[in-house]
Amino acid sequence: MNWNTAIFGPRPSVKDMILRVSPNGRYFVDQYGKPFFYLGDTAWTLFNRLNREDVDIYFKNRVAKGFTVIQAYLLRGLKAKNVYGHTPLIDNDPTKLNEAYFENVDYVINRANEMGLVMGLVACWGAHVEATYGKNVYPEEQIFTRSNAYTYGRLIGNRYKNNCVIWYLGGDKEPLYNKEEWAAMARGLKDGSENRHLVSYHGPGQTGKLPSSSIWFHNEEWLDFNVLQTGHAWTVNNYDFITHDYNLKPVKPVLDMEASYENHIDVSKKVNRRIDAHQVRESMYWQVLAGAAGHGYGCNDIWCFWDEKLYLNWDQYGFPSGLKQNTHWKVAMDFPGAIGVGLARKLFESRPWYKMVPDQTVIASGQGEGEDHIQAAIADDGSFILAYLTLGNPVKIYMDRLTVKKVRAQWYNPRDGRFIYIGEYPNSGIREFVAPTNYDRDDWVLVLDDEDRYSNG
Repeated sequence: MNWNTAIFGPRPSVKDMILRVSPNGRYFVDQYGKPFFYLGDTAWTLFNRLNREDVDIYFKNRVAKGFTVIQAYLLRGLKAKNVYGHTPLIDNDPTKLNEAYFENVDYVINRANEMGLVMGLVACWGAHVEATYGKNVYPEEQIFTRSNAYTYGRLIGNRYKNNCVIWYLGGDKEPLYNKEEWAAMARGLKDGSENRHLVSYHGPGQTGKLPSSSIWFHNEEWLDFNVLQTGHAWTVNNYDFITHDYNLKPVKPVLDMEASYENHIDVSKKVNRRIDAHQVRESMYWQVLAGAAGHGYGCNDIWCFWDEKLYLNWDQYGFPSGLKQNTHWKVAMDFPGAIGVGLARKLFESRPWYKMVPDQTVIASGQGEGEDHIQAAIADDGSFILAYLTLGNPVKIYMDRLTVKKVRAQWYNPRDGRFIYIGEYPNSGIREFVAPTNYDRDDWVLVLDDEDRYSNG
């Protein structure tokens, strides 16, 4: 393991942190009003696949990379045992939690919070509420009714009310016939946690359609924010989906919590290829500059903690076979895409990112098509502009959109986190900027701001 890839140092415990939606409805804040940048890692099988020693190895790595949230399933598969041989429920009854199983869950959640990580918990797999799951049917997995869904939500909400967690319903499932069951579970979570926890809905990825919780639940009081799952195809224009939800009323935060996984097979099947680090960075910058409250990263070898020496029974988790993992998870933790999203967070937090407003009108010319899309945002006080150039092609910017008289121009390299100074210019007219390189996978961020106000830290 290459610990030299550390981007962030250790951080304090977040166990006592209570997350809320910001007053303007765009991002998350703690109980003191401090903005919280959501950078999630997808670790769906965390509670089943890792022992406590490996949990520590994994969490230390994710803290160093800059992740702030760990996304994992609390209940996925009635027969899915943890490494200690325990299943989650007694007699498959969601009102009877198996203490032996949940004692380990307690440890993992507490350990995450102690190390400064928020847990994004998917309450249960979608098939536990509705047996029909995509093209498959799992009648033996369906256990929830409106009554016990509320009870289960209240039990787990209460159990972790003193931890910093975010709850997700849905379990990768479209709510075709079961909205009331999900709503009952949401009410249970809210009541059990005494309204300390945020709740959203994690639906399935949908090719060519809006893959958002807003389709079904945007106006529900229990839905605190919207999430997308944009899937694992090449060059998904998630900025369009973010823009759709960003413009909804009432205003709620939105983010793509499950974007294209690094090292996942490209499901568009147009070319035999895997999602690379450039695609990972692309999806993050596109969505955050389009107004998202953060980003959800995923890796094909980490969500299942793949180890070629350890048998993985796909059936017990309800996961499809043929996803072709090929890298041990301890190696995959240091993939360049994971490093890149941490470097992106570092750039955003070097400025007051929560002031950013998506604004494509700052681009005078140079906007490309498809993967050559440029996404831009400006601070609401006009103090800085960030523009992400996916392929590094020239761009012209309306400089008068900035309120600072002397504009410092820099390039930020998303691959290594370094700034390259360009020059200083007046905030007038139109100016063209040409990136240092424009090779096929060379992306750049144009940073325009005030040298006296913002540092490169």
